[in-house]
Amino acid sequence: MLLQRYFDWWHRTPDPWKLASDSYEQDKYRSTLEHVPDRPYRRIVEVGCAEGVFTRTLAAAYPDAEITGMDVSGRALARARERVPEEGGRVRFVQADILTHPAQPHFDLAFCSETLYYLGRHERLQRASEQLGSLLTPGGVLVAVHPWPEADRLHGYLDAHHGLKRIGEEVYKASPRPFAVTVYGASPA
Repeated sequence: MLLQRYFDWWHRTPDPWKLASDSYEQDKYRSTLEHVPDRPYRRIVEVGCAEGVFTRTLAAAYPDAEITGMDVSGRALARARERVPEEGGRVRFVQADILTHPAQPHFDLAFCSETLYYLGRHERLQRASEQLGSLLTPGGVLVAVHPWPEADRLHGYLDAHHGLKRIGEEVYKASPRPFAVTVYGASPA
């Protein structure tokens, strides 16, 4: 699997993108959480969790939720397990490729941040959008975060998904690296 080898190569050294220490990343995490609709969430998934930096933030922000971090890189997940204790099953990590993982509507909140642009072109982005939508329970929420203006193109695939409806977006153009936080709701039952 090409993506797995690519990301295992990047994770040959800890935190290759400085997710734990870069102030931009910390600001982006805060901004992302500000856009999550205020309601209880029981099961949360972070697709493309890398070494679990944001997963740890989610565990603190949602102490009553079960949280799953998903990533294609085994090396990244090994570090994620060290960073975020699995707390008796409340937090867990799964090695999976979003394009091929059997998606089931299990989660009421999903995050996909800085992941879609690695997946390839049209057909693969359509497949990723279908898979992300399929992870959500009826009425679930998906939060997508990607660099701006590329987010406009990437999130367009989510906009085209029949089971997702865009419920909000904010573009942070004043950031040193502009990004968009786009929130989607899954169709109710």
